[in-house]
Amino acid sequence: MSDTPSSEVVVARKRPFAPYIAGAVGVVLLAFLALLAFANPGGTDSAESPLLGKPAPEVKSTLIDGGNFDLARRKGSWVVLNFFNSTCVPCRQEHPLLVKFAKEQQGSDDPVELYTVVNDDSDAAVKAYFDTNGGDWGKVRDDDGAISVAFGVAKVPESWVIDPDGYVRMRVIGALSEGFLTARLDELKRQYSGQS
Repeated sequence: MSDTPSSEVVVARKRPFAPYIAGAVGVVLLAFLALLAFANPGGTDSAESPLLGKPAPEVKSTLIDGGNFDLARRKGSWVVLNFFNSTCVPCRQEHPLLVKFAKEQQGSDDPVELYTVVNDDSDAAVKAYFDTNGGDWGKVRDDDGAISVAFGVAKVPESWVIDPDGYVRMRVIGALSEGFLTARLDELKRQYSGQS
């Protein structure tokens, strides 16, 4: 009879800890997801890259609406490359800001050239998206992903600013916030003018 209580105690000590561990991991994951869900998307900022201050990678491709694109031929102009996919939710969220930015640039004394670099998407989907949502700037094909690889783009949206000498001046990871691109370009232009 004395064996019965001790065997019950042994069984009680062998309770699996896996459910407790799984529960703790679940709580941590939920907290992380809540943090992401309520994070402020308006906190756009530039990001580091080994390309900053260096000549931009070579970009030669074709445009969805016809013609060729060669970034080296854009020297003399400020250029923004915006990496995009029509199914990307943050890309869709920032698109109205890019449309507004492009319109502002049309009336500028020193307009910035805006190009979309199409990341893993079809011509038809991109055309349909731009037809519906506006945006008459060039859409550069990146069929083999070589442009994305050259710039180190891991996920869209991502924006890059190239100065008139062909040097990379800014990288923005994630969706742009209202006025961010214009403000940063104005600052970069002032710095560039001071160097010239």
